[in-house]
Amino acid sequence: MPHSHKPAKKAHYMKFPRYRRFKNPPGGIKRKFSLYRRLFFFMRRLFYLPPTLPESFVVPSQEALLTYYHLEEENTITWLGHSTFLIKLNGKTILTDPFLTSHASPIPGVGPKRFSPPGLPIADLPRIDMLVVSHDHYDHCDARTIAHLPNKSDIQVVVPLRLGKLFRKYGYKKKQIHELDWYETWSHEDITIRALPAYHYSKRHLFTHNTSLWAAFSIHNHQKKLYFSGDTGYGTLFPELGDNFGPFDYALLSIGSYEPPDFMLAGHLSPEQAVQVGIDLRAKTLVAMHWGTLILSDEPPLEPPLRFYHAAQMAQIPYHGIWILNIGETRKL
Repeated sequence: MPHSHKPAKKAHYMKFPRYRRFKNPPGGIKRKFSLYRRLFFFMRRLFYLPPTLPESFVVPSQEALLTYYHLEEENTITWLGHSTFLIKLNGKTILTDPFLTSHASPIPGVGPKRFSPPGLPIADLPRIDMLVVSHDHYDHCDARTIAHLPNKSDIQVVVPLRLGKLFRKYGYKKKQIHELDWYETWSHEDITIRALPAYHYSKRHLFTHNTSLWAAFSIHNHQKKLYFSGDTGYGTLFPELGDNFGPFDYALLSIGSYEPPDFMLAGHLSPEQAVQVGIDLRAKTLVAMHWGTLILSDEPPLEPPLRFYHAAQMAQIPYHGIWILNIGETRKL
């Protein structure tokens, strides 16, 4: 059963007559809403052309698969694109924010289209032991991916509050779905997963704005401790998280979707802010994610890792502490 590191802070939701709406913790950036700007922003994205990818950017799927299984006895991390990772800890495989299909949308063939293939197709995934999902957006919680994962009936699912019913809909067992409030934990054998607060929002359909929670996660066993940011903006909570739950061996940090800043930075990190989060959390190694897969904002699609690397250098983070993986690449933890 979930349990808390400290009493859960209940200020993050507001009760309405029929349902609960969640809200962000204090100390974040307020979104400047403009209907005209929003419509113009999304219309403009329809005409973007996919970038030309560097030749080595995507590891061929068979090579990626061979490397993964060659290291299957090790603790490893494999980037499959966007915010989707395979994390191997003590022989258990954890899949984060599953999005392995062509479009991040409720309608097949419509919506943001990935311009780089996933590191592994769904059919080639290894047996998944745990699924960790940060929030309900389709680029993090893709219906077609979660519906077709292998060994679905055996997967332990860890999600924020009120997101569990989506997984029950797709055939996951109720007793294996674990909804966590911020600061609550769930443990399996020697792996502990803790939901942590983040600055973002949830909205899967037109009338579900903030009706489920969003979260970052701490994932750790007796050897390694990882932070998975999901989607988040920057705010004052990160030094507190570093003091209470750090240091981390690895921080998996969102570095893309930051332009235009007045619209995007309320719920996403710039590359420079991602480095600052890593510093706040006292992370030894910063791992880039949430870039190189979809066009969701106005910055050049391949700009985020350049700014991330430069910001990390300026912060005097050593070269071995900056991980910018190719899609499909596996590294030892």
